[in-house]
Amino acid sequence: MKSTEDIITMDNGCVCCTVRGDLVRTFGELIARRREFDCIIIETTGLADPAPILYTFNSNSLLQDNYHIDSIVCLVDSKHVHHHLDEIKP
Repeated sequence: MKSTEDIITMDNGCVCCTVRGDLVRTFGELIARRREFDCIIIETTGLADPAPILYTFNSNSLLQDNYHIDSIVCLVDSKHVHHHLDEIKP
């Protein structure tokens, strides 16, 4: 099976804050190529709460009409997670 991958990097800042516009714009540009790929994976290093990305998808009709969120995968640093389980977010 022959396959090519495109990696699009948005290095302008945190996806949950400053890059939301870039996220919408990038996904908007990908609509024209939608038949070329089966899925999109968003890797959010350091983002503990996926809610801002979900909000971006759920609040934008262009994204809602052309994409759907299939799943959310969260990874945990099992060596250090016990330090954070009882944290209270501000």
